[in-house]
Amino acid sequence: MSLSVIEVFQSGGNFMYLILFVLCLGIAIILERLYFLYYKYNVSGAKLFEQIRPNLLKGEIPRAIGLCDDAPLPTILKAGLKQYMLTRGGVRKAMEEAALEVGPKLQKRTHYLVVLANIATLLGLLGTIIGLIIAFSAISGAQPGEKAVQLARGISIAMATTAFGLIVAIPCLLFHSILQSKANRLLDEIDEYSVKTANLLESLEPARKETT
Repeated sequence: MSLSVIEVFQSGGNFMYLILFVLCLGIAIILERLYFLYYKYNVSGAKLFEQIRPNLLKGEIPRAIGLCDDAPLPTILKAGLKQYMLTRGGVRKAMEEAALEVGPKLQKRTHYLVVLANIATLLGLLGTIIGLIIAFSAISGAQPGEKAVQLARGISIAMATTAFGLIVAIPCLLFHSILQSKANRLLDEIDEYSVKTANLLESLEPARKETT
C-alpha cells in the first residue's frame, strides 16, 4: 500500500513536491491554531466570571485581577479592572483598547489556509495542463515505441496532480471553517463578559459612594 502511494506521488512529477510543500505549511498553521484556540486561549467566560464576581462584590479588585491569566478574555477583563482601581471610570474604554490588541491574535494566520487551498488547487490544475500537453505531444509527435510511454506519463501527471491538489485543498478549507468558527465564538464570549464585568463594576459604584 505504501509503495503504491509513493509510486503515485512520483508519477505526478515535480508539481507534487510543490503541493507537498503547501501541505506542510497548512499542517503547521492548523496545528499552531488548534493549540492556541482550543488550549491556550480556550478560557470559559462563564467560569471566569463566576470566579471573579464574588471578589468584585466584596471590593477585592486585586484578588480578582490575580485570577486573570494571559488568555485573551482574562487579559481584557484585567485591563478593565486595573483601570477601575486607578480612576473608578473608563472601564469600557480600557477593555475596548485591550480588545483591539488581543482580538487579532485569535484570527492570526487562519486566513492563510484559504490562500494555501487556492494555491494547491491551482498547482494541481497547472500539473493537469502540463500532463495533457505531454500526452498530446506524444500522440502527435513521438516515435511509435515511445508514444505509449509518453502518453501514460502525461496522463499520470495530469491525474496525480489534480488529485493531490484537491487532497490538500479540501482539509485546508475545512479547518479554516472550524478555526474561524472557534475564533468567532471566543470573540463573542469576550464581548459578552466584558459587558457583564463593566456593568457589574458600574453597579457597585453607587454603593461604594454611599459607604464613603
